[in-house]
Amino acid sequence: MSQNTVLFLSLVFLAAFLLTISLSTSVFGENRQARKRLRSRIGDLTDDGNTAAVGAIKLRRDSLGSLSPLERSLESLPILDDLQLFIKQSGNKVLAYRFVALSIAAGLFGAIFAWIAAHSALMMFLGLVGGASIPYFKIRHDRNKRLDLFEEQLPDAIDVMKRALQAGYPFNEALHLVQDELADPIAEEFGETFAELTYGSDPKHALLNLLNRVPSVNVMALVTSILVQRESGGNLVEILSKLSKLIRERFKFHRKIKTLSAEGRMSAWVLSMVPFVLFAILWFSARGYLDPLFEEPDGHKLLAGGGIGMVVGIFWISRLIRIEV
Repeated sequence: MSQNTVLFLSLVFLAAFLLTISLSTSVFGENRQARKRLRSRIGDLTDDGNTAAVGAIKLRRDSLGSLSPLERSLESLPILDDLQLFIKQSGNKVLAYRFVALSIAAGLFGAIFAWIAAHSALMMFLGLVGGASIPYFKIRHDRNKRLDLFEEQLPDAIDVMKRALQAGYPFNEALHLVQDELADPIAEEFGETFAELTYGSDPKHALLNLLNRVPSVNVMALVTSILVQRESGGNLVEILSKLSKLIRERFKFHRKIKTLSAEGRMSAWVLSMVPFVLFAILWFSARGYLDPLFEEPDGHKLLAGGGIGMVVGIFWISRLIRIEV
């Protein structure tokens, strides 16, 4: 394979990789100021600043009992705490050290395949990066999908809790009813919180662990409401009723914005892909027309400038179509 072809394939691979990273995220972003205020509020209510970290470590070590000593020692490495929580949020059951091993194996396979196909160090490096990234993007996709589903279920869960409290159930049993009445993932997460309370965990820490497992403004609002009510008193049923209505209205607003912004998001994909499609058409239909780009010094500068411009453009478009609500 010629050097020109290798350079062209490298540019296409890099552009597709950046395009996937930039545009694969949800169109909606949570308001940073709201997130900051809610975290500050919870920080004021938290006695132990390491609660979230303790919760993450506890989650990671829940399944260590059935592992071999070697696997247990690998999975207990502190460096894997954040990764295991990330995997936990995706709903996957793979252990963190196995995920790392899988990423390394996928990266090596991609590098070997790229070297056999192109005999280029650059392509081998891109194959290594691309292969190693595949497991991460799979976990990231599953995590986003699971958290979105959790948010959709949250108003129904709050309604179940509200009705249970109105019927005279204690708060712990209200969480248990959510586990029984609704489907995963919210049943699983509320079930873990109920289990922590059943085994004697402090309610504040159990709720903050729930927030650590499900990082969301809506969950922050729920946790904050419950903790404030437990500290200062008030009608929890009325609070939950208003919160459920607020979250439902927020989702209606999300759907409306998503509909109105559909044209802009489609335009972002088209604008990002058109240069590469036209380049490929010219490459295969009029090969000699593009030769100066690869053979002349000015052509190399144009390729470099075009690549940088595409990276900046993709990043800028991804920022424009991301709406904070």
